[in-house]
Amino acid sequence: MSFQNILKTVQTHAAVLKNKSFWAFFGTGLIVSVAYMDPGNWGTSISAGAQFNYDLLWVVWLSSAMAMLFQYLSGKMGIAGYSLAEVVRLKWKDKRLVLGYWALAELAILATDLAEFLGIAVALTLLFNIPLMHAALIAMLDVVLLMALTRKSFRPLEYAFILFVSVIGLGYVYELFITKPSLDLIAVHSVTPLLNAHTILYAVGIIGATVMPHALFVHSWLLKNKMKEHGHLDRKTTMKFHVVDNVGSLLIAGFINAAILVMAAAAFYQSGIPVATIDDAHRTLTPLFGGMASLVFAIALLSAGISSSITGTLAGQSIMESLTDFKLSATMRRIITRIINVIPLLVAVALNIEPLEILVYSQVILSLMIPLPLIPLIYYSADKKIMGDLASSKATTITAAIFALIILAFNAYLLAQVIGPLSG
Repeated sequence: MSFQNILKTVQTHAAVLKNKSFWAFFGTGLIVSVAYMDPGNWGTSISAGAQFNYDLLWVVWLSSAMAMLFQYLSGKMGIAGYSLAEVVRLKWKDKRLVLGYWALAELAILATDLAEFLGIAVALTLLFNIPLMHAALIAMLDVVLLMALTRKSFRPLEYAFILFVSVIGLGYVYELFITKPSLDLIAVHSVTPLLNAHTILYAVGIIGATVMPHALFVHSWLLKNKMKEHGHLDRKTTMKFHVVDNVGSLLIAGFINAAILVMAAAAFYQSGIPVATIDDAHRTLTPLFGGMASLVFAIALLSAGISSSITGTLAGQSIMESLTDFKLSATMRRIITRIINVIPLLVAVALNIEPLEILVYSQVILSLMIPLPLIPLIYYSADKKIMGDLASSKATTITAAIFALIILAFNAYLLAQVIGPLSG
């Protein structure tokens, strides 16, 4: 891209920010952005940073860039008037195939919510010293917050997400300030791909925690609904708004995502202190950096858990609404989705499975399930019969396909490491 084109792009985006209609439209990117900083990211990035220093920082940047493109495609599909799940139902037609797809999509939502609920429960335990099982039951009340915020529109929810993201972001600005990470190591490991049999599990977990299946489903659904609220906007103007909203929100989230790993590397790896649990991470911060560091850590984790859990509930609602004929009110649909999603967490808590391990492995499962929404998204976003003038260009489709192949390569490498010893 020439300097003139870059300058023109910057000027266009600056003009969008001055448009009052943009600020009325803004917000969907924030709801989706919590996929970059949810408790799953905390689990994988804290483990990666504590064990391998800054070695996997490049994976954070790579996964953030890939997710940004995929979310752009998903949002664009919503502007075209479809949710991703709805397109699958329209194109596949066979009810048995669609119901099977819905069941797999629900499994992806379950894996997502396993991490989100656990984040809320662990944060409540850290803040108020209550048993994890009790905290998990209290965490179920987030659906009440969701219903209160979305009674008439999603706008109050978008305002709430400004608060959630601000708390998480400011929390990590503080954590980075007191842990003083190495800028030289950050620069080196941001562009130096290092991957081996020891780090692949966490690399795949980082990808699964960022390029999340439920976020790919829900973005198109949210923007489809937003288009109904803002029917006066033409598609060209809306696309400009979407690009700025998507890029701006996900850039912020990407930096927070990286900050989680950087903080863990600076605080735990550099100190030579083994961190095997989130409780260890919280407790270790106090002697190293003071009680305020631990408090900020727990509050930011609670904000990440609540916000990402709400997004997960919306994703569950979107796929149930688009892929099934179940005639349920929005409120009942959300309650059922929440009940289904909380079961695995309660089982895990009852079995005393270590929360940090649950977080890491749940994100690996998500990475393995990324092709479920990703392949239809790439294929149908280039279909002019569906997208019209918003159909993806060949260059965009090829880039997205390359990113998808990279994810599949990471997954294949991990599976080879697991299956190889078993077969031998």
